[in-house]
Amino acid sequence: MTKMISLEEARKLVLSRVMPLEAETVDLLDAAGRVAAADLKSDIDVSPFAHAAMDGYAVRRCDLAGATAESPITLEVIDEVPAGGVFEGTPQAGQCVRIMTGAALPGCFDAVVKYEIVSMVEGDGKPGGRVAFSAQPKERDNVREAGEEARAGEIVVNKGEVITTAGVGFLAGCGVLRVPVYRKPRVAIIPIGSELVPPSENPGPGHIRNSNSYALAACAKAAGCEADMFDIVPDDEAALEAAVREAAATHDFVVTSGGASNGDFDFIKPVVERAGELLMTTVNMRPGKAQTFGIVDGTPVFGLPGNPAAAYMGFELIIRAGLLKMQGRTAFEHPTIVAKLTCDKKKKDPRRLFMRATLSHGESGELLVTPAKNQSSGLFGPIQKTNCMAVLPEGAQDAHAGDEIAACFWMSPKEPLSNSAGPGDNQPLDDVVGPARDEPSSDETTSSPLTQKSQTGITDSPIMLPDARRRPPWQHKARIHSTGYPTPSRKAIS
Repeated sequence: MTKMISLEEARKLVLSRVMPLEAETVDLLDAAGRVAAADLKSDIDVSPFAHAAMDGYAVRRCDLAGATAESPITLEVIDEVPAGGVFEGTPQAGQCVRIMTGAALPGCFDAVVKYEIVSMVEGDGKPGGRVAFSAQPKERDNVREAGEEARAGEIVVNKGEVITTAGVGFLAGCGVLRVPVYRKPRVAIIPIGSELVPPSENPGPGHIRNSNSYALAACAKAAGCEADMFDIVPDDEAALEAAVREAAATHDFVVTSGGASNGDFDFIKPVVERAGELLMTTVNMRPGKAQTFGIVDGTPVFGLPGNPAAAYMGFELIIRAGLLKMQGRTAFEHPTIVAKLTCDKKKKDPRRLFMRATLSHGESGELLVTPAKNQSSGLFGPIQKTNCMAVLPEGAQDAHAGDEIAACFWMSPKEPLSNSAGPGDNQPLDDVVGPARDEPSSDETTSSPLTQKSQTGITDSPIMLPDARRRPPWQHKARIHSTGYPTPSRKAIS
């Protein structure tokens, strides 16, 4: 396949050629960020007993019937139960027990009254004293029930679910200390170019340091993989073929950088075609048009451009999805939001344009996106200094200050957005991203950065932009959209 294809087609092609790897069993602490390869069950009820939700007094509601602020009821404190302790006595009418957070609730009591709303009548509120209550508590008030979080034998993490850092704690409480997860892909990074020297060397005339390998290896590790950087391969077709074959034989995914275009010394395309199956050569995006994908000895091989920003974009927007799928994930997208462009941008190239940009809040709380001044595809610096990709759709239509455009975060926002977000900050999540649902089950899904469980489905439709005349500006900031590779229309905000 040599024709130029869309970004969506390129990603779909890569996803169609990879599958989740085999499972391995790891220690619980090493399972954070991994995908469960089997259903995980609790060995006990969590919590195993009903316990106090806060410090206070365990009481029988019937003893406090009719209590009011004007006519409080006084009870005798007969014991104190710390966390880890057990009360084994039998209270009489008019008696209560001082109890600490997490302590087992004695079966003879049916509510806990928090310490702060109880008055001392005699003593200091400890055993031997008397305390007064000004209201009857509700049944099971301030009580966490046995099995509230999980029941013995219940599935607590489903196969295919990403184990979060909170999930590690949850599984620890359920007695799951060894976890089956999908294996991490081993990714080979091969730098191509006779002009390259290691970063440890001071480059001489006509040479540059090999920075792409380090960035791409870091991208692979950030995506949950193991990365191996191969030695620099000169612009020699036979040497490149040997390196690709060696990497394909020992790794799960091969990524090359450089030599992906049509120059006299660009060899990755003929190497992949001769050594295996060539599936893709160009993608309708900027930067990153020249991208090669194929299969060599059963291993995916992806040839990225040599320009740093172009290589980085190709990895983040296409390769990353394939590597995530190999780890059992089903949500691949970069979170995408609609923001107001702060300056005019001319667009002469009809390819979809991904500009390095910074997302921030304006004075009235609206989201603003400002492209970096230098958009050279040969630079890493603007990516380091920005927090998103501002996206202009296919076509040669210019964009203007005030237009609403899509902005895709990198893997996660690097810094909090500046300035006040406005009163929309306190909106319920469902109001701004739609109803939450469980971890998605199809390949065409996206992950919201706001919550582990809030996921929205991918659509092929353009983003629907807001009508600013009907929405307060602070609401614009929180509109997370479901497509990772948007092609929105643009509309000026009046």
